[in-house]
Amino acid sequence: MAEDAKGTRLLIGALVGSLSCISLPCAAQSVEELRDMPIDALANLDVSSVTKSAASLSDAPASIYVITHDDIVRAGTVTLPGILRLAPNLQVLRSSASGATITARGLSGNPEAQNFPNKLLVLIDGRSVYSPLFSGVYWDMQDIIPEDVDRIEVISGPGATLWGANAVNGVINIVTRNAGASQGGYVSALGGSKLFDAALRFGDRINDTINYRLYVKGRRRPDSVETADDDAYRVQAGARFDWSPSDADLVTFQGDIQRGSRGQGALPNEVFRGGNIVARWNRSWSSASALQLQVYYDHAGRETRQDNGRFQLDTFDVDFQHSFQLAASHNLVWGGGARVTRYNIDEAPGLAFSPDKRTLFLANMFVQDSMALTPSLTAIAGLKLERDPYSGAVLLPSARLSWKPSSTSMLWAAASRAIRSPTPFDRDVVETVGDTVFLLGPADFRSEKLTALEAGVRLVLTSQASLSVSSFYNLYDDLRNIELAPSGFLPLQWGNGIKGSSYGLDAWGDFRITDWWRLKPGYSLLIQKFDFKSGASELLGISQIGNDPKHRVSLRSSMDIGPRINVDADLRYVSRLPDPHVPGYVELGARIGWRFIDEAELSISGFNLLHKRHYELPATQASPVPRSVYVALKWHI
Repeated sequence: MAEDAKGTRLLIGALVGSLSCISLPCAAQSVEELRDMPIDALANLDVSSVTKSAASLSDAPASIYVITHDDIVRAGTVTLPGILRLAPNLQVLRSSASGATITARGLSGNPEAQNFPNKLLVLIDGRSVYSPLFSGVYWDMQDIIPEDVDRIEVISGPGATLWGANAVNGVINIVTRNAGASQGGYVSALGGSKLFDAALRFGDRINDTINYRLYVKGRRRPDSVETADDDAYRVQAGARFDWSPSDADLVTFQGDIQRGSRGQGALPNEVFRGGNIVARWNRSWSSASALQLQVYYDHAGRETRQDNGRFQLDTFDVDFQHSFQLAASHNLVWGGGARVTRYNIDEAPGLAFSPDKRTLFLANMFVQDSMALTPSLTAIAGLKLERDPYSGAVLLPSARLSWKPSSTSMLWAAASRAIRSPTPFDRDVVETVGDTVFLLGPADFRSEKLTALEAGVRLVLTSQASLSVSSFYNLYDDLRNIELAPSGFLPLQWGNGIKGSSYGLDAWGDFRITDWWRLKPGYSLLIQKFDFKSGASELLGISQIGNDPKHRVSLRSSMDIGPRINVDADLRYVSRLPDPHVPGYVELGARIGWRFIDEAELSISGFNLLHKRHYELPATQASPVPRSVYVALKWHI
């Protein structure tokens, strides 16, 4: 209760403190009129996650889905996992009031086997938010103001050649807006069942070349159900400055600080805190020639009071990349970087790391060439050399081929290699029961490996319809399992005893039925065939690597009722989870937004409307997800 009260005070204090910014004279903006981007404009939207240089979405040879700014605002949700549900090529399953399991193409892990989602790389404005301690993401530590997000690029499939180890099954790249696009004061408040969220933002310009914005936001989530002690709160504040000293240069400084807490049932609440600062310089000589240099520092810490463990993690990262045209047919991008991560961990009862502190050093160099073989045929070959702290030097190659028989169609194929490199949780963990060592992270634990084959087609069928279909065949080796001690049963230890394959497809469409109604269907198929390698223990069964649905279907409807009213609905079906069994379900979300004056909008949103509550993960691992309804107001001052 003390943490709850403290969290509430922090939330109120931060929000009230920001009112001083809002009171400053500034140019108020109007609420944007949300009209979905025309299909041809969406096809030409610049994305950067596939080649690390700006390229139109229609030319990107990968399974990439873009969640646009309008999609995000119209969704009505204020949490990042809720927003990521909009991507049909992502699997998002809610586990508690503030927790979620998010993966692409399966291998979602199994908490009862201490196997967590750890094959997805997540970036916010170029800063990696995955934890090097266990290769996963603390989703309750990631937050944004939806209005400030420009787009989210979601790649299902490996991206290790450009983004490095751990970009195994996918990459999520969250790109926020330039400070110049968020000027004036902005207030949002949302309240309803099981969620209270508020945000204040102020943006202005210092002179003709420097824009900035400041913000603070807070969220409070009561227990998801009366029997679940999983309430949570968080407060976050930050700033962004964009300086354009010339037409060719853009210098960005940005940073955030945060603090929060979440309930853990019978255990004391877990408190987290963090902060980051990013400096980035972009110089563009032409559409084909650009340079980027980025440096960031990130701090993260989590603690369970009463001696139930804590850790501190500090990361220093520097990266650069240079893209240019060589002769008439080659577009090259090359670069490199280094990352130093220092951590120390105070052991919790039954859980320790040996050693309990380390400095991890990671360095990489990469090059990728896009070669125009003919006016319609392009080959992309890339290679990354990465030195990982535990696995040493590794090569991460990829090759892609795209064919554009017309300006409205593209077929592509790709072959890639990626790894999930070992972490302290794989090599250094020591778990005990009483005085008995129960589980060890062995020094010989190796990287988990993926060889991926992909093929897809992207079509703009008419000015009213588009379609994207991507298929994949993934071959995995050395996946983590639990092995018996060489001389008996205990201590158990991690092994690399699972291999196998998965295949399936991701498909989505965009259909404008009329000029005021748009439908976006999506479908994902995932078939997995995994087995233990010869001599492996088979302890806990093959389900320890993941518990994934075979089918996921979604349908999003967006209607514009006149210039001031938007009506959106999301229907989704998720098939059963096999082991532990969770029944499949159909759920519905809906939102009505009314822009009653140019500067303000009132909306009502409902989520999981078809059931009072349902489970998205096994009951032994998660709380039920309740039906919820929220009312939200946003106002540009």
